Amino acid sequence: MKFFIDTANLEQIKEAQDLGILDGVTTNPSLMAKEGIAGKEAINKHYVDICNIVDGDVSAEVLSTTYEEMIKEGEELAALHERIVVKIPMIKDGIKALKYFSDKGIKTNCTLVFSAGQALLAAKAGATYVSPFLGRLDDISVDGIELIQEIRTIYDNYLFDTQILAASIRNPMHIINCAKIGADVITSPLPSILNLLKHPLTDSGLAQFVADAKKMN
Repeated sequence: MKFFIDTANLEQIKEAQDLGILDGVTTNPSLMAKEGIAGKEAINKHYVDICNIVDGDVSAEVLSTTYEEMIKEGEELAALHERIVVKIPMIKDGIKALKYFSDKGIKTNCTLVFSAGQALLAAKAGATYVSPFLGRLDDISVDGIELIQEIRTIYDNYLFDTQILAASIRNPMHIINCAKIGADVITSPLPSILNLLKHPLTDSGLAQFVADAKKMN
């Protein structure tokens, strides 16, 4: 399973890259705003800065909602760097844009997916990635992990190439459960990834090893 980090913070991206497990980055307008990045020129430069840190795909989201505008904006984003993946919303014009970019050989990430039917349409249109939002489903008492399982079954039935990119990850168990049911990618804030490192028995065991080593010396 690939690990993407869901942030626009360059220091966190560098930390994840240095850890040696980072496969890519996802961003969105809210994450850009959180870092104080505003204006087209500044946002585009920030995307390039991210691409220069990581070795994998970097999702850059269009802000438009009509077909023509998404095509124009998506082509501009794709031209910024070879690692850019154009992030397209799950709407009718978005499906048309996914098909256009697929035919052009431009990678895409279909975002704001909340149902198996939406994921099926995205795959039919040739999306590179589809992003079901686990945490937001959990927030309304719907099992987000079950949705990942449904999409996995559908994609396996018909051998779709579209990769399941589990988004809106809130905790380490989301990551573990996604790995169990075969998500291709998770995108997560850095803390949830780092929390996979933690276990009280590891901490107590290491403390005992250190104490014993001091006794030996």
